[in-house]
Amino acid sequence: MLVRNYCNSLVFDMDEPVPGPNDHPNEDQINAQKEIMLKQILSSEARLRLNNVKMVKPELASLVENYIIGLSAQGQAQGQITDDQLKQILLSAQQPKREFKINRV
Repeated sequence: MLVRNYCNSLVFDMDEPVPGPNDHPNEDQINAQKEIMLKQILSSEARLRLNNVKMVKPELASLVENYIIGLSAQGQAQGQITDDQLKQILLSAQQPKREFKINRV
């Protein structure tokens, strides 16, 4: 904890440990925890499909991963998510494609 001394400068209170670089999880640790959670939530076919999507559209895969983890955290995912359920989630997460029709004169 930071406290002010009599000269009005900031000093560390010696009763509390100084925060270190390992106090906050880094990106690798977060990704490892995410993968562990997804292994528990997704069936093997769904996990394979999500990995394939991640290679082609990493933004979409990240969005779906966060959505699935959120569902699980809220207790809304009953059992494992199957490949068919993942297909529905992917379809709902994608932006609708625009169709252009060109008329030649």
